[in-house]
Amino acid sequence: MCLWDEVLDWDAGRIRLRATSHRDPAHPLRGAGGLRAVHLCEYGAQAMAVHGGLLAREAGGVAPPGMLVALRGVRLHVARIDDLPGALDCEAQQLAASEASQQYAFRILHGGDLLAEGRATAMLR
Repeated sequence: MCLWDEVLDWDAGRIRLRATSHRDPAHPLRGAGGLRAVHLCEYGAQAMAVHGGLLAREAGGVAPPGMLVALRGVRLHVARIDDLPGALDCEAQQLAASEASQQYAFRILHGGDLLAEGRATAMLR
């Protein structure tokens, strides 16, 4: 499952992405009540994974698989996202990285309005 459609730009410490997948009636996270804002945490986690993959590719390697192990300071500013008409934008910044783990701060916006923000930590295998 890949939720992001496009990488807008990135460098060694950050990435910006865009998606319209939240409007897809067949979205893999959508439940009977729609797509809830809590699912934006998965968008944030996937932003980390995309950035890690780009960094690994740039270094001539492949990113190791990872597992999301913690979310901290998450703030959701809407209840649901499937009814939003425009694209979702994400800004993610690498806070810490090692061979064993990585931590990022993420912000997800719609039309310039902040939908969700927080920090995510992944353990790498």
